[in-house]
Amino acid sequence: MALNSALIRSIRSCFVKTNPACSIIASRNFASGSDGSPKEGWLSKLLHVKRVEPATESHSRALANKQVVYEMQVHNIKPDRMGDYIKLSEHHLRRVHDNPNMPCKLFGSWSTAFGPQDQAVHIWAYDGYKSVKEMSELLWKDEEYLDYKKQRGSMLINRSNQLLLPFNFWPEPEIHSPGNLYELRSYYLRPGTLIEWGNNWARGIKYRQSQNEAIAGLFAQIGELYVVHHLWAYKDLESRRQIRESAWQKPGWDDLVAYTVPLIRKMDSKIMIPIPCSPLQ
Repeated sequence: MALNSALIRSIRSCFVKTNPACSIIASRNFASGSDGSPKEGWLSKLLHVKRVEPATESHSRALANKQVVYEMQVHNIKPDRMGDYIKLSEHHLRRVHDNPNMPCKLFGSWSTAFGPQDQAVHIWAYDGYKSVKEMSELLWKDEEYLDYKKQRGSMLINRSNQLLLPFNFWPEPEIHSPGNLYELRSYYLRPGTLIEWGNNWARGIKYRQSQNEAIAGLFAQIGELYVVHHLWAYKDLESRRQIRESAWQKPGWDDLVAYTVPLIRKMDSKIMIPIPCSPLQ
């Protein structure tokens, strides 16, 4: 529904009564247009109720056009075993990644620095669901893997995984020189809003490519559903701040934020450091 003048005055009044400083925000975001009608700013966009359109095809068909399937594995590790875990896992990760008979490749592997602590994240790339099944069958017959899994089990608190598809509008990741940190931003959407999320980001991803920081945009197919992951690469936390702030200077970025924030139930972010065997450094 549109914001009429009476509603705008009511909202503005509530803001000012709660916090007088908000009168500045209210004035900026509920300003009038040249014809006297309300001019929509980012705050009014957030308050604008949009009807969720019914889907006409599956999310995987509408949003992904690539054969590749990703598996994200998250391992929560006992605090005193992180060093042992990385040393043990590196051998297994390299062995699988370098084996031409294994139908998957390691996309990236990290340990967390900020956000959840004592956590490792591994992302594998498969050539379709057939390769996922084939890989699972191979591992259960692999004695070296079974021994690794047994040793790893003594180091873990718990683990989980998801099967994900890549958004068709997301650019292919650029080759980055070593020394980056990575941010994994996870968005838990309201059911029924994934298409709307994809449509908005398809128009808005161009605002976040100034330093080739966009690495992957993925959405869940198996595991917790209506979950989206965006993976970004930065030289350091300061460059992250500068890149994110510069996006607000680009016309259209505020629209993307305004129209996607209402779709989110919750979100989280983690800063990750590549482990030595990770292809993404």
